[in-house]
Amino acid sequence: MIDFTKLDYLKIGNEKQKRAYEILRKYKIFEVLNYYSPILAGTIPIEIDIEGSDLDIICELDFRYEEDFLDDIIWSEMIPMNVDLKAEYLDISGEKSLVINFKLEEFPIEIFAQNKPTIEQNAYRHMIAEYKILQEKGEEFKQKIIDLKKKGIKTEPAFGMLLGLENPYEDLLKF
Repeated sequence: MIDFTKLDYLKIGNEKQKRAYEILRKYKIFEVLNYYSPILAGTIPIEIDIEGSDLDIICELDFRYEEDFLDDIIWSEMIPMNVDLKAEYLDISGEKSLVINFKLEEFPIEIFAQNKPTIEQNAYRHMIAEYKILQEKGEEFKQKIIDLKKKGIKTEPAFGMLLGLENPYEDLLKF
């Protein structure tokens, strides 16, 4: 299985993955976020992205140090001064979360931080489950997921529809 905790797999992936790797390296995103155990999650790593899919970067953040986290992002070379940045706090399943959105070149970027190890966050766990399902079900299944996503259906619900899952966000965590 691919080690999604490292970015090396992107270098030998499809064209979008290679381009994502270039952007992440060019702006030193993972270097800046290194202390927060960043992982690229979502659809691009598992090749079910569509036009406009973002680079989802999950991080582990002890919220006692959220000002340091924000300073690391805002004052680093990672985000050029002319880039519009949006940050918001969310409550996701009873857990405080910080979401930061911006765009670098052609990629929308979302940095998502919770006070939980990145490999235990649902975004990572969903991605791993989806990857395993895609490996098992094959290319035709993968194309059906992409087609549903092009119709506006989010990733987990698309898997849920094809697999007959009642609550795909919860049920995927059982895979």
